[in-house]
Amino acid sequence: MKTYLITGCAGFIGHALSKRLLLDKEITLVGIDNMNSYYDVKLKQDRLNELTNNSNFIFIKGDISDKELIKDTFFKYNPTIVINLAAQAGVRYSIIEPDSYINSNVIGFYNILEACRNNDVEHLIYASSSSVYGDNDAFPYKVTDKVDRPKSLYAATKKSNELFAYSYSQLYDIPTTGLRFFTVYGPYGRPDMATFKFTNQLLNNETIKLFNNGECERDFTYIDDVVEGIIRVIKNKPKNTYNIYNLGNSNPKKVLEFVEVLKEEMIKQNLLPEDYEIKKELLPMQDGDMLITSAEMNEFIRDFNYKPNTQLQEGLEKFITWYKKYYQQY
Repeated sequence: MKTYLITGCAGFIGHALSKRLLLDKEITLVGIDNMNSYYDVKLKQDRLNELTNNSNFIFIKGDISDKELIKDTFFKYNPTIVINLAAQAGVRYSIIEPDSYINSNVIGFYNILEACRNNDVEHLIYASSSSVYGDNDAFPYKVTDKVDRPKSLYAATKKSNELFAYSYSQLYDIPTTGLRFFTVYGPYGRPDMATFKFTNQLLNNETIKLFNNGECERDFTYIDDVVEGIIRVIKNKPKNTYNIYNLGNSNPKKVLEFVEVLKEEMIKQNLLPEDYEIKKELLPMQDGDMLITSAEMNEFIRDFNYKPNTQLQEGLEKFITWYKKYYQQY
């Protein structure tokens, strides 16, 4: 049996990917997560509970910034495929709490690279972000675009991951693939992101703050599409040693439109009255925010014959269905 290692296994994408991988009974999956309190730990624990029921899953509670932990884990389990999804997330939080980003996103990623260098790892796949495009004003974003003007520390740490991976790929012949995710949403999503946050605010009849007057556009990408993309990268290792791909829906929507579609879906599922009016506060651009995110997927389609295709209304319907079921149990 092959052994895969996923860091951040109790996170949003890590949990969804782990569930999918565990359908394959021919692999052992080792998951690492520090279970920190950046957002509701209960949500993380519930995700983890869905994984620990599987006999092919091994959980290690710890932080990737702990070098000895990472060294010991690689030595003990000798993973052939490593998927690094552990990171301190959040563009805005990085402005006020930079230390956690350096520890997890920089030191932690370095520890993973070092462990890959000293062990027989076939392929390292890691999470980058659309935020690396920063002030680029040519849309859609191409992986060949310059990405040297990050607008947040979070974006800078993700770009540093790509640079570190390039160096290790060239120096030590470690196959690496970075995936620039574009605004991932869906069931079990992060409460600090738009889908979850706006749903709670609408339910509580709170005012929704819309920066840049709601005119910012985001390439909302449904979680199952992202997982399918990662699976294809795992199963079809690229020919090059160093690789970067976009993984997005290529169909950006204005945030104001997103809120309207979300409201309509909540009305359909009887979470809001039919005559509900959204309370909005229109604000200027916020520090660290990007005006538009939009993924060009040509390279990914060429190499993996796949492109995310879940439309926003369908994705939000699935999220609200999960949301109702999840919170009705408490």
